[in-house]
Amino acid sequence: MKHTTLRDLDVSRIGLGTMGMSFGYTGAGTDDAESVRTVHRALDLGVTFLDTAEIYGPYVNEELVGRALKGRRDQVVVATKFGMISHAGGRPGNLDSSPANIRTAVEGSLERLGTDHIDLYYQHRVDPHTSIEDAVGALAELVAEGKIRHIGLSEAGPDTIRRAHAVHPVTAVQSEYSLWTRDVEERVLPVLRELGIGFVPYSPLGHGFLTGTIRSPEQFDDTDWRKNNPRFTGENFQRNLALADKVQAIAAEVGATPAQVALAWLLAKGEHIAPIPGTKRVARVEENVAADVIELTADQIDKLNNLPPAAGEHHDEEQMQMIER
Repeated sequence: MKHTTLRDLDVSRIGLGTMGMSFGYTGAGTDDAESVRTVHRALDLGVTFLDTAEIYGPYVNEELVGRALKGRRDQVVVATKFGMISHAGGRPGNLDSSPANIRTAVEGSLERLGTDHIDLYYQHRVDPHTSIEDAVGALAELVAEGKIRHIGLSEAGPDTIRRAHAVHPVTAVQSEYSLWTRDVEERVLPVLRELGIGFVPYSPLGHGFLTGTIRSPEQFDDTDWRKNNPRFTGENFQRNLALADKVQAIAAEVGATPAQVALAWLLAKGEHIAPIPGTKRVARVEENVAADVIELTADQIDKLNNLPPAAGEHHDEEQMQMIER
């Protein structure tokens, strides 16, 4: 496995998102033993970058990751997130990055993960009720105390990134980015390159759609958030199947799977990018990690760059309001 850096944090070029092991997707939380095996297999294959959050479950995903890392903590850069649970309660939408809430959140995450430090601690969404200066100031104190090593932001826009970075260096920004969600390209990625901040694309496989294995909304059970996602419903779903089929056609040219092509396209976007495809299955983590060796031709990259945009927003209206651009 090749490595890259997020500012000065060394990570494997492909990480592992763990949310779906416990939360959000069909079958989540039904086979923790397989999820633990998946984490162990990822580590054996050279993955050194795991991503979780307190909101996943809530809490149970961090607990699962903590169990999986017993005896292997020193092999891994552990990233988790705060700010979508208001521990004191009463915040609209539960977005809470107040210094007091950050203090409560980090102690809970440390305990659940079974560690004395978090390598990369993200603000999960920008809190409109707390200035980014106050939030990052609280995080800087945690860095000084050794409870966290690096500061990250998730789904933050250019102005917030600049203001945060002026208080304390930001190591990484995490946002959704894939062949069908590309809105960070115009304004966010140029700022990250300018400031020397790493980028972590989440959902790099389009919540599974770009793998080509999702052909009907009937594949989702009632616990699956995709069941009501604009891109996975009605006419949008049918239109987006054509996009997935185009990725499949290029994958056939390459001699790889669609998931591997989608990841290889992201890796070709430049240095200091570390996607975190999520899975709860050993076979999938083996497939995803193998994308590290795939080299796309200029013509194939051009075809992928020029795929039609996905039909529908990538989140529902409530979630889209939490995303800064």
